[in-house]
Parts: sequence; C-alpha cells; structure tokens
Amino acid sequence: MIALILALVAGGWIAWLSERTPEPRPADAPPARFSAARAMADVEVIAARPHSMGSAENRRVRDHIVARMRALGLETEIRRGPGLFDRKVRGDLAIGGGTIENIVGVLPGRDRGASAVAVMAHYDSVPGSPGAADDASGVAAALEIVRAIRARGVPARDVVLLITDGEESGLLGAEAFFRRDPMAARIGFVVNMEARGGAGRAQMFETGTGNGQTIALYRRAVAEPAAASLSTFVYEHMPNGTDFTLPKDAGLPGVNLAFIGRQFDYHSATSTPANLDKGSLQHLGDQALAVTLATAFAQALPEPGPDQVYSQVPGGVLIAYPTWAGWLVLVAAAALIALGVLRARRTDGLSAWDAARGAAALLFAVLGAAAVLTLARKATGAGAGHFEQMWLLAQAVRWEAAVLVLALGFLLLAAATASRGRRMVAALPAAAGIVAFLLDRQDYLTLGLGLAAGAIGLFAYWRASARPGAWTGVLLTGLALAAFLQVAAPTTAYVVAWPLLAAAVGAAATDMAARRGPAALAVLALLAALTLGFAAGYAHAAYLSLDLMALQAMPVLMAALALWPLAQPAEGAPPARLLGPLLLVAGAVLVAVVRFDAPWSARHPQLSYVVYHVDQDAGSAWRTSLAPAGPWARQVLRADGGEVVRREHWMQRQPAQAAPARMVAEAPPQITVTPLPDGRVSLRAAPPPGARQLALQIRPSVAARIEQVGGVARPLELKPGRWTKVWWEAEPSGVELVLRPAAPGGLEVRYAATLERWPAGVRPPPPRPADVMAFHTSDSTVVTGTRRFTW
Repeated sequence: MIALILALVAGGWIAWLSERTPEPRPADAPPARFSAARAMADVEVIAARPHSMGSAENRRVRDHIVARMRALGLETEIRRGPGLFDRKVRGDLAIGGGTIENIVGVLPGRDRGASAVAVMAHYDSVPGSPGAADDASGVAAALEIVRAIRARGVPARDVVLLITDGEESGLLGAEAFFRRDPMAARIGFVVNMEARGGAGRAQMFETGTGNGQTIALYRRAVAEPAAASLSTFVYEHMPNGTDFTLPKDAGLPGVNLAFIGRQFDYHSATSTPANLDKGSLQHLGDQALAVTLATAFAQALPEPGPDQVYSQVPGGVLIAYPTWAGWLVLVAAAALIALGVLRARRTDGLSAWDAARGAAALLFAVLGAAAVLTLARKATGAGAGHFEQMWLLAQAVRWEAAVLVLALGFLLLAAATASRGRRMVAALPAAAGIVAFLLDRQDYLTLGLGLAAGAIGLFAYWRASARPGAWTGVLLTGLALAAFLQVAAPTTAYVVAWPLLAAAVGAAATDMAARRGPAALAVLALLAALTLGFAAGYAHAAYLSLDLMALQAMPVLMAALALWPLAQPAEGAPPARLLGPLLLVAGAVLVAVVRFDAPWSARHPQLSYVVYHVDQDAGSAWRTSLAPAGPWARQVLRADGGEVVRREHWMQRQPAQAAPARMVAEAPPQITVTPLPDGRVSLRAAPPPGARQLALQIRPSVAARIEQVGGVARPLELKPGRWTKVWWEAEPSGVELVLRPAAPGGLEVRYAATLERWPAGVRPPPPRPADVMAFHTSDSTVVTGTRRFTW
C-alpha cells in the first residue's frame, strides 16, 4: 500500500515537472539568447486589438512588422496577391480565398546561392480575437529569433522571415507563397510556429516527410525538447492544417511547433497579451531558435530519409531510433518477461489460468475506463462542438482532474479485484455504457465498450488470481499489442513498448512480483513512478488534443503495465482494495462540481455570438444566436418583442435560436453571370460596401468545370444539382469564377455578406456584463439572398 501511494505521488510529480514551462528570460538577457520579455514587446503591439485578414487593424499590424523587420536589417517587402484553397466538406466542394499581403524579409547569409531557411508565422487573427497566442506569439518569436541570429554573426545561408497573411481564412498566405511565389524555390528548410491556446509547453508535433535527419538535428540542437512521433502520426491522419501543410506537401523538410494549453483562449476575445503564458513563449522561441541556428549555420540542410521513432522521457531526454530498432525493444522486453516467468515458476509457481484472467483484467481496465470516462463526459451536460465545450474549457483544471482521477481509480479497482474475484464489478462498465447510450442514442461505440468490458470482466473475475500470474497476463497482452503496432504503425509502437520494457525489468528483478521485500518494492515503485509520469504526459496530450474520452484508454494501458504489481494486493481484502473505489467516488464528485458550478467569470466569460440576419429572399429579419444563447444573448434576441424559436437557414450549420426583428434595408452584393465568346461563363460577385467577407453557394443545373478562381487557374469539377461553397475576403471588388459548362443551363447562387456592424436605426445589443464576451463576428449584420441565372 505504501509503495503504491509513493509511486502514484512520485508519478504525478514527474508528470508535473515534465509539463512545466521554463522561466521567461528578461529583457536584459544575453543578446544571443531568446528572451520572452523582448518578444512580448511585439506581442503587446500586434495583439492590442483583433486584426483579421483585410481589416484596418491588420494593416496596422502589417506596418509594425515591416518596420521591425527593416530595423533588424532585413531586405523586406510586402507581397500582395490572391490566396486560394479548395477542399471537400462533407462530400461537397468548398473554395475559399482572398487578397493576402505576405511580409517577406531576408537576412543575407554568406552563400546567397545556398538553400535558405524559412522562419514562418502568420500575423492575421480571427475576427473578435486579439490573437496574442495565435499567432502574435509566433510572429514576435520570429522577430526575436532574427535578432538573436544577428548577434551571433552572419549565417552560412539566407534566413527568410516569412510572415503570412490569411492563415485563419484557409492558409491563404502560405498557399500563395509556396505555390506561386518565385522565392519559394529558394527555401530548403522551414521552421513554423503556431498556437492553439494560451499556455503549455511548445510541442514539435509535425515534421516533413522522411524525418530521420531532421529529428537527428532537432535532438542535437534543442536543450528542452518536447516531441513525439505519435503526434506526427496522428496529425497526418487528421483533417487539420497549418501554414506548415503547404511546404510539407511540397516535400520540404522542417518542423512545426505549437503550444496548446488553456484552450479556452483559442480564437477568443480572452487571447490577450496579459493572458499569454510567457513561459510558453520562451519554450517556443528556445526550440525554434535552436533549430534555426542549427540549419542557418550548417554547411548542409537535412535531407529526406527513413522516419524515426522518437519521444522525450521523464528527465527531458529525447530518445530516437530507426523504426526497425523497435523490434529490438520488443525482443528485450520479451526476454525479460520470460526470465521473470521462469523465476516465478521456480519460487512460487505460476498458473496459466491466472495469466489468462490477468490478460482479461487488463482489457477490462482499458475498455471499462473508456466507457466510464465517456459517461462522465456526457454527465457534465456539455454538448459536443467548440461552443458547447467552452463550459469545460472554462474549468479545464478541475475537469482534467476528474478525468485523471476516474481513469486511475478504475485501473486500481480492476487490478485490486483480481485478488478477490468479485464478478459484480463487471456490471460497472456495462452500466456506464448503457447509461451513456441512453443519454445519446447515437453512441453505439460506448455501449459496445461497456458491454464488452462487462463480458470480459465476468471471466477475469470468475475467481481470484495470484499476482505473479495476473501480471504475466498483463505483460503478455502488452507485448502482443506492441508487436501489432510495430507492424501496423511502427512510429507509434513505442507508446506501449517503452512502458512494457520498464515493466519487464521489474518483472525480471522481482520474479514477477513474487518477491516483496523492501528492495523489490523499491524497484517496482521506481519503475511504476517513471511509467506513470510518462503515461500521464500522454493522458494530458490526449485531453488537450481531442474532446474524446476513449483516447484515455491508451494511457490507462501504459500505466497498468508497470503499476499492476503494486495495484493488485495480496489475496483477500486488504485496505489497498479500497483505493480505487475511493478515487472513483472522488472523480464522480468532481464531475458533479463541473456540471453544477457555472464557471463563467471575467477571466472565463460566457461566449455570445449574435447577428442581425436580413433575409432578402423572405423580406424579413431575425435576431439570431449562432452559439447557445445565455441570458444576455436571449435579451438581445427578444429586443424587438419576438418569441425565440429554433430556426433553420442554409447559412447556418445547424438550427439556431432566433427571434423576429424589424426588416431593414441593406445593399445586396453585386452578382453577374456573363457568357463569354469561347463558351465559358464568368461569374462575378462583389460584396456590398463595407463588407469584408462574402460567402456564396453555387449550384449548376448541368455539369461544369471551374477553370479560374480570382485570376488563379484551378480546375475543379462542379456536379449538377450539388452545392459548392465559396468564401472570399479582403477584396472590395470581389471575386470572379470562370466556368466551362458542359451544355446550356442555369446557375443558382446564394449569398451571405457579413457587415461587421449592427444595422443603423435598430436597437443595438446592450453592453455585455463582465462574464460575457463576443465571439468571432458577433454583433454583425448578415445579408442573405438568392439569384438565378441562365446561359
């Protein structure tokens, strides 16, 4: 019991140390070092106010950056032109673009003909957010990096400072640079900086393809690394993208760095300089500077090579090796497990049935924890999606504490029950799965996890299992899973293989925990603490990365491998068996607090997103809340005396709360369709005066191909009868699409123009209380309508 508690406390302490950000260096730090205090001077200017693409505030930020770059001695220019993206959204084509203004500065190197190193960040923010983290921190860090490089002398090659525009509107600046700017051909390595929150250690979460030499360079150069090949693997399989996506698609090597803590501030009005963690900025800058120095002063840049397996371990050491070496880790673990089994059979005997039940108990712990945690997520009352999740993000510390306590409690319960054989425990995950399904009739996954865990638990706890045998089953299950990952996704196998190796060392040293003397317990406690600290880091990353509780199953498995011999007490009913249930009760109490204690405050205000919708097709207007409406938003909706209802409209992703409002006159966009002499058709759409953004939906009656968008050749197929979305920003003259239809036909065009003001002559929203904030383009007027054309 004492060894278990010491391991838990030490593991938590190791995890806390591993997640701390470094102390920010002061403004008088040595010139060649990165100083967060110096960088904050630029953050204060850039993030003074929201500065979305094409706005007057964005031009103010642009001018500040240009002046700073020129003061640093960079050859600086603004590169203006169209940026464009296209992708599939729920099976339909979506196109976006606008006029961007990239800022490019060059610090000359000794060899001007050598491939350059690009240090990249974006200077635009989303509407309504000052963007202190995303991405004023990256821009300020880039400026500080150039200053530090100059303090060290002339680099071997050019360093290009690429500060892009339009990232928040679809990576537009990066697209324009890497696809159409001649300077892109000079770039040989990219260091990109991003943020998805306002705190936390900066993670190097993505590299270019074939990252062997890049990881070797990163490992040599960075003093406090934070990187894992699992992150790279997962990010490659997600639909997300950053500016780094464009150079990576072009085959360039590089690293992508970001911090993602305090996600309440992501794209929020609270992303201010005051709320930015200076330690996060320091960690971001330290890593980016180290990699930039290692490449800018090198004789050769990293080239593509075999991908590496890599991750930092407790103590901050980055371990990296080729994927084939993962088999050596598994062979070593298997040999140590075999040694432990042989010794256990000689000293205490070892039952194959105990091993089978131990394997089942591990599966019960992993699947059951996923079901219980998913039920806890639903019990918070917060729905899915960014708006709904703000309830949890506003109280992130106690919600994460609830998740970790519940996961650990269920694991300890599963291990302790193996010594007693109580089959009734199988009802717990089964009930969790059933209740979760009753709360959400679409959640067949949690229902399946819970029922599967319950069925496995009936076998695992049919009778009591001796500790050596049960732990043997746990380790053999971990070995099988690690081998599967080594075959299917070798850059991820270490997540199981490294905790397995640590546990196997303990198994060999203690005869599968048959020996329980002070020395043996000390070895098991030390290995368990290190493994638990390692697993907790991945639990924290999973918590931050995706609002998906089932992901916590992997950290539960990682911790179980080494924690099991301490968590499973001697046969019978010692006090240690109560630790798991007590933690589960504590976790349930925390969930109740999360649900019933409203988190809104001046630091974490409730989100509001209200617009005045002028529907020119219906000749009516609506006060609409595009986010769940709190008391202040409902007051805005009822200002004209109308009843609040759920209303659907094509401009909204889902039904929204709305109330009838007074119809007002607003200018529509100018939309024309003109047949061209060569059989093509020109669609021109210009926003009404004062609108920075125009959204269209177009639906042809016949098959057609888009040949140009905004003057950029981009062949895209349009299907008859299917809607295609088009966004265009920061261009008062609008956009032209050149289509080549397959036959005479027609085109239906829907429009939604956003005017970032409330209509004149109607009652405006009242002042917000301190615990309510505007989001994105809240308090705007949205003008919608439809036009139909033929040719």
